[in-house]
Amino acid sequence: MLVRDAMSTVVLTIGPTHTLRQAAALMSARKVGAAVVHDPDAGIGILTERDILNSVGLGQNPDTERAHAHTTNNVVFAAPVWTLEEAAGAMAHGGFRHLIVLDGGEPAGIVSVRDIIRCWAPARQQVPA
Repeated sequence: MLVRDAMSTVVLTIGPTHTLRQAAALMSARKVGAAVVHDPDAGIGILTERDILNSVGLGQNPDTERAHAHTTNNVVFAAPVWTLEEAAGAMAHGGFRHLIVLDGGEPAGIVSVRDIIRCWAPARQQVPA
C-alpha cells in the first residue's frame, strides 16, 4: 500500500504569525494533530500538538506565542508513491508521527502513524495465529 492510499488530503495550513491558541483551536476543530505552516521566508514547516504542549508546559502564553517560533522547518517530506513501510521507517528513524506529503513541490496531504495503523490493522487481523 502507498502513502497516497493512507494520507489525509485535507491539509490544515496556517501562517507563521498564528498564535499557538489559534493553531490549537483550528487543529481541534479539524480533529488533526498537525498543521502545515507556510512561511514565505522559511518555507514549508509543521506544527504539531506536541509542539504546542511543550510550549504550554514551559509556561509560555499560547495567546502570544507564534507558530513560527515552534515550527519544525527541517522537515522530512514523503512522496505519494512511497510505500507505507518507507513512511513508517522515516517516522521511526526521525522520531516523529506526521509526514507532509509533497506532490510537485506542493503539500498534497499528511500521513500520520494513525493513518498507517488504520491501513495495516485490517490486513494484520486476517492473518491466522
